[in-house]
Amino acid sequence: MTSTPAPNFTSGRVLLAWGVHLFTASGALFGVGAVVAVSAGDLSLAALLMLIALFIDAVDGTLARAAMVSEVLPSFNGRRLDDMVDFFNYVLAPTVFMIGAGSVLHWTLVGFPILASAYGFSQDDAKTEDDFFLGFPSYWNVVAIYLWLLDISPAMGSAIVLAFSALVFVPLKYIYPSKLRVLFRTTGVLSLMWLIGIAWCVWDPARAARTGGIELSLLYPVYYFGLSLWIGGWHSPSKR
Repeated sequence: MTSTPAPNFTSGRVLLAWGVHLFTASGALFGVGAVVAVSAGDLSLAALLMLIALFIDAVDGTLARAAMVSEVLPSFNGRRLDDMVDFFNYVLAPTVFMIGAGSVLHWTLVGFPILASAYGFSQDDAKTEDDFFLGFPSYWNVVAIYLWLLDISPAMGSAIVLAFSALVFVPLKYIYPSKLRVLFRTTGVLSLMWLIGIAWCVWDPARAARTGGIELSLLYPVYYFGLSLWIGGWHSPSKR
């Protein structure tokens, strides 16, 4: 199947648009690499590859809008591509990581985040018109990494996974960092700082644990949930 470029765009613009789609698709390669690393017992490498995939997803939307990919390649569904890659990188690869890290009591428990996220990804209003995620946005990669870094017991890890799985169905608004209408630059800077910091933690988890780097990195998730509570109107959540 081919995608016919819209008229009146130069070959350079068309190549740029395809390049953005290729960049989005490349995130799946890092997700596969993470699964392979888990099977080899290298959890640090697996976590790092998941973070690279997270970075790709964090910036590809901005690049797509800048390159006007939907106008240049109107018959290619970039949102569908993004959803496919995201489901693998945010749900499937992290749940494999949880199993490999021993973060849950039994491997079947990862069925809860997988099924909950399958529901969440399929909702028309999973991303609201005012640019929020509705329901917990399946950040299982972040959950999996912290369960491992903090050496959470399988019993507690199972409880955390079940709790976040339930939150997928609760219609609370969570911020969409790349589409924030307030504190956009502040959140962008903090997101980048967190990504660099957590990457160092997964690269050298022993030193990060000794220096308190892991606990310090938790300030960003606290900021994320706090900002979601504030501007997402959790006191009167919108209905699905």
